[in-house]
Amino acid sequence: MKALVYAEPSKVEVRDVPEPKPLDQAAKIRMRYCGVCGTDIAIVGGKHPRATPPLTIGHEFVGTIEEMNGGTLGFKPGDRVVAYPLLSCGVCRPCRTGTPHVCETLRLIGIDRNGGMADYAWVGEDALFKVDDSLSDRIAALIEPLAVAVRSLHQARFQLQDSAVITGAGPIGILTAIVLKRSGASRIVISDVDDARLAVCRDLGFETVNVKDASLVDYVAETTHGEGMDVVFECSGVDSAAADMTKIARVGGMICMTGIHKAPRAVDLRDLNFKEQILVGSRVYTKREFGQAVRYAPQISDDLEKVVTQVVPLTQSEGIFEMINDPAVTTLKVLVDCAA
Repeated sequence: MKALVYAEPSKVEVRDVPEPKPLDQAAKIRMRYCGVCGTDIAIVGGKHPRATPPLTIGHEFVGTIEEMNGGTLGFKPGDRVVAYPLLSCGVCRPCRTGTPHVCETLRLIGIDRNGGMADYAWVGEDALFKVDDSLSDRIAALIEPLAVAVRSLHQARFQLQDSAVITGAGPIGILTAIVLKRSGASRIVISDVDDARLAVCRDLGFETVNVKDASLVDYVAETTHGEGMDVVFECSGVDSAAADMTKIARVGGMICMTGIHKAPRAVDLRDLNFKEQILVGSRVYTKREFGQAVRYAPQISDDLEKVVTQVVPLTQSEGIFEMINDPAVTTLKVLVDCAA
């Protein structure tokens, strides 16, 4: 079968590889689409500490069951499914106390074992969720990152009519904004340095600030009469956003760390004290939240469609990361068409 394989740092190859061996209590899935995640970019850049070549990448996928090997949960050939890709140990303290999504040795399909940018994969049936018939395959491929946004709103304790700032207009930032809009946010501001991405945000109805040209801190201060915003979602992972986030959150405001920072950052902890702000982390999602994203996606599919900017056939996907890293090409969410 065909697969997009991480061969070595900065190199992926479309290879003919053996079909995966059947797993017990599992489904053989014929892949349809698989999204490219920022984690995949880090893997191919040689910056992920666990991903070891050769590796079939991809954890944001949708496909159709072709075969079942055992199973008691009612799945059958022909079902369209997405998969909860987290692999928890089951024995560490987080796993024992009901938070296996932050397992001390958390692993993922597509990082620690072969993933979805391929013709086929075997996935345990306990990880599978059926996709609603009303949802297209393209949008179903966004369920995994949508679950990240769902988790962030829960961690931020978002309430109806809260105002929100999102730093970073990547896929997670925009998906977070979409969920906020559909959940009753009174105001949504997104910052970034990419004009094309910010144009997508404006098309979705959000206020935007290009921080290359203007100060987000000043914009929030001017438009809130110095009071600040209720919730800040830091989705960029950059140092300037870490420096600004306590300045743009109001007294008693919430700051949710959705993006993963790869290095220590300077944060003004005085603001946390003097303004009694709350700073909370958010990591992936629980299985329950993944299921919520599966059920929620059909309700917001029109907005989700605007997040997909490119679809690349699997057989022509060797240059996909060069395209994503090309500043002349506007990309938001790129999908691999595993059937082409």
